[in-house]
Amino acid sequence: MVLVRHGETEWSRAGRHTSRTDVPLTDEGRRAAAALAAPLGARVFGLVLTSPSTRARDTCALAGFGAVARVDDDLREWDYGDFEGRTTADIRAEDPGWSLWSDGAPGGENADAVAARADRVIIRIREANGDVLVFAHAHLLRVLAVRWVGLAAADGARLALTPARVSVLGYERETAVIEQWNCPVI
Repeated sequence: MVLVRHGETEWSRAGRHTSRTDVPLTDEGRRAAAALAAPLGARVFGLVLTSPSTRARDTCALAGFGAVARVDDDLREWDYGDFEGRTTADIRAEDPGWSLWSDGAPGGENADAVAARADRVIIRIREANGDVLVFAHAHLLRVLAVRWVGLAAADGARLALTPARVSVLGYERETAVIEQWNCPVI
């Protein structure tokens, strides 16, 4: 399975938590998404899934898969609730010990809720015929990766994920593994 984080947006560049707000890709985000077309196009995918957000769907389309992608609501980003649009530094100015991974977001989701969605996506991926390509968001994809290998959602805190980067999940024999993480291309 190949995971792709959407391209850069103004909010991702500024470190602002972005879930429900539909922020478009920057010119750099569009360029980086289009640069994924050649390496991703060299592979055959039996299923292509994308988050419903415009930034993920545009990344998918620019990478050459818009016509075959299925929108999957479970791939939407972690709902940041009251923290939508705010940076971690801004939030910690009011609550110094806050961590999205352990505390969740007031008025939004906690790690268990995101893990439940990721687990549903994993079921669909494992039932698919052939390789799967997924376009989504940093926090959601980090949760998806750790759930893939049987870890708790909060363990996603240990994985960084840059915009328009590619990660690969697979198997070593029968064991689910992270094969590659946060790569510019595969």
